[in-house]
Amino acid sequence: MNIQIKNVIKFFGKKEVLKGISFSVTKGKCIGILGENGSGKSTLFGVLTGLYKGQGEFSVDGVDLIKNHRLRRKLVGFVPQDPPLVEELSAYDNLRLWYSKAEIEAQLKNGNLAMLGIGDFLKMRVSKLSGGMKKRLAIACSISYDPKILLLDEPCTALDIICKESIYSYISSHLKKGGTVILASHDVYELSLCDDLYLLKNGVLKYYSGERELDSLVKALADE
Repeated sequence: MNIQIKNVIKFFGKKEVLKGISFSVTKGKCIGILGENGSGKSTLFGVLTGLYKGQGEFSVDGVDLIKNHRLRRKLVGFVPQDPPLVEELSAYDNLRLWYSKAEIEAQLKNGNLAMLGIGDFLKMRVSKLSGGMKKRLAIACSISYDPKILLLDEPCTALDIICKESIYSYISSHLKKGGTVILASHDVYELSLCDDLYLLKNGVLKYYSGERELDSLVKALADE
């Protein structure tokens, strides 16, 4: 599976927020996009998932997913910064919007829901969950149809180490099974998951091949 993002452009009014974003990724690989808040990471994911209308191409094996909405819904799973969950319902009831009862039971025994630790808070109302629990639940909902491509926007920001480990374990498992991850972050500690790294600043994306230590990354972003 060859994934190509080509010349993605997005304007908000007269302001060009994304300035010809292009990169590629192959099966089983994780791409990291590092940038400060407001750099355009969430906007890029919005265009790729159809939340925003923009210019450019998001293709898989030559088929443009921006134009082919049905194939995009089949292949792409998206977890935004703020989990789109129904706060008044329990974690279980949110899962039931995406899974059958039998699927939930099987996944909790030996599947992705078990890996994400969903069983620990299954009956709790979402409004009572911690940020880490909500993020894990949002990931669980987004992967119900086993998408091959995952877009993760700040997946572990402000989470405790236990929540982070659960999410890292799932991402690693997804990659080992041949899935693909595009991960946007401003947290350098998530970058150990990434095969290739890009820096996004002021709507411009550049490949980064330098050292991944904090000081080097901060300097690279400052110099862009």
